[in-house]
Amino acid sequence: MPSSVPTRRTALAQSPDEAKLQTGLYIVATPIGNLRDITLRALDVLAGADTILAEDTRHTGKLLGAYDMKVRLISYHDHNAAGRIPEALDWLEEGKIIALVSDAGTPLISDPGFKLVRAVRKAGFGVFPVPGASSLLAALMGAGLATDKFTFCGFLPLKTAARQTALRDLQTATGTLIFFETGPRMATTLAAIETMLGRRSIVIARELTKIHEEFLHGSPGDLMERIHANPLRGEMVLLVAPADTPATWSDAQIDAALGEHLPDMGSKRASSHVAERSGWKKRDVYVRAQNLK
Repeated sequence: MPSSVPTRRTALAQSPDEAKLQTGLYIVATPIGNLRDITLRALDVLAGADTILAEDTRHTGKLLGAYDMKVRLISYHDHNAAGRIPEALDWLEEGKIIALVSDAGTPLISDPGFKLVRAVRKAGFGVFPVPGASSLLAALMGAGLATDKFTFCGFLPLKTAARQTALRDLQTATGTLIFFETGPRMATTLAAIETMLGRRSIVIARELTKIHEEFLHGSPGDLMERIHANPLRGEMVLLVAPADTPATWSDAQIDAALGEHLPDMGSKRASSHVAERSGWKKRDVYVRAQNLK
């Protein structure tokens, strides 16, 4: 935690001119786990805002408390957006400064913030993005899957037919697919991905930026087995490799996995098992297994 924190209207920017906030709506990214992942500019804006619109005021209150800020917090979410937007426009008419935050990460990603942005822009007020932490980008950075092209798909539909339709529409998509998912739904989603998209390499990124941050690699079937043995909790990011993706495991990872399974499985079964988990072709893994023996 920083040794000093910004007070209201006191900035951490380089000069008073840079610190001065204009009337408008500031879209502020907040940490997804580690509180030190907030930017200096985000601290300036939150400290200088007249009102902060938050998905969950209790959650955001903890962040403000960590940095000794006392700013008016008002809820903004799917269920009250229709009534809250006119209020926000009135505040802007009065020359106020409004900050919008989500529970964690970058606002507007799978939340109703875009409706507010659209209304504010239509009314002629400024909208200022304050970028920062993003779970989907953090997951993509650490997954080891292709990053040159990707598609963010949000949460898949709850109903089976709608989920299958959504995945069917992605069958011809190129690049890495990125989803948000919850622990209780993960096994069902993996099964649907295997059915509709085939046996692709999967990465589950969980507890991002926290002490127990973890990236789980494997095929849908392999990960379903692991989840059955150790159920997952909370929300996480699910990444699906492009069809016919190249191997994502290093030589050292392949050799370590083979060393673990060769004594019990033998070359053929161990090679098949490791190939399924790693994204490597079975024949290439089998060659390394023979060399290790």
